Amino acid sequence: MEGSFEVQARSILDSLKAIIEEGGSSLDRVVKVTIFLTDMNRFAELNAIYAEYFGESRPARACVEVNRLPKDVPLEIEAVAFCS
Repeated sequence: MEGSFEVQARSILDSLKAIIEEGGSSLDRVVKVTIFLTDMNRFAELNAIYAEYFGESRPARACVEVNRLPKDVPLEIEAVAFCS
């Protein structure tokens, strides 16, 4: 994945949204999110972008700083959502 941190974060969240919707759910039905960051100094930037996607929906969330992620990406996000 290439581009700025913001571009990569938005791409990940767009993909996450598409996968959840393909599964018959939506971001407002997400109950748990885990974020892996290689640089915790990026948390505020990520949090602002994250808020645009999740709005008033506030699923439980954990954010962990890690040394390295596959393909040297700066972040990875996983989510659990209810499906109908």
